[in-house]
Amino acid sequence: MEFQFLGSGDAFGSGGRFNTCFLVRDRRGAFLIDCGASSMIALRKFGADPNTVRAIVISHLHGDHFGGLPFLILDAQLVSRRTAPLVIAGPPGLRARLETAMEAFFPGSTRVERRFALEIREMQPGAAHDIEGLEVTPYLMRHPCGAPPFALRIAVDGKVLCYSGDTEWVEALAEAARGADLFVAEAYFTDKTIKFHLDYATLAAHLPAIGAKRVIVTHMSPDMLRRHGTLGCEAAEDGMVVSL
Repeated sequence: MEFQFLGSGDAFGSGGRFNTCFLVRDRRGAFLIDCGASSMIALRKFGADPNTVRAIVISHLHGDHFGGLPFLILDAQLVSRRTAPLVIAGPPGLRARLETAMEAFFPGSTRVERRFALEIREMQPGAAHDIEGLEVTPYLMRHPCGAPPFALRIAVDGKVLCYSGDTEWVEALAEAARGADLFVAEAYFTDKTIKFHLDYATLAAHLPAIGAKRVIVTHMSPDMLRRHGTLGCEAAEDGMVVSL
């Protein structure tokens, strides 16, 4: 299995990075974790074929995490000529928010007949969901976005991935990441505690109890981008590939 950071940036493109978008290649093909507004650009830049993506799992409904979906769906219809089904799974409210975004960006786009089946699934926290061969368990986080924000624990090909999404520290994050083969965690600031985001000092204090086998920080502010090299943590870069 390969995990690729197509986008490892924050909402504001700090460090010239793309919005959050992770591509995972597994035995059945590929899936995305989050699809921020710049994700189609990132897919093209790193040579990833969107037609190989069978599912997209969304952590929360902020534009830098789900705002690329209208572009990906229209690309599938008009450019990539997709025929394979696509499943998009995320928090309750995903369907309505996606339709609103599509109509705002491209009026009439939700009413166009597509060549492929598009299925939207809204997941409930605390339960395991079968999403196209992925066992996805969402955990409720703390990050206001007009819908429940999730950390995602994903079991696939005998491995466990966890992505924190955006959140301040909550105990449910430790449960979501416990013993994961790969834990991708927001570290927005180095040691500045703010509401609704995770800083590296707080994360690091909990890592021994979490026991994840590999931890990579992402979604870094300019402060964290300047300082992560002195902290001894592994940090994401756009295009970075991790083999599991």
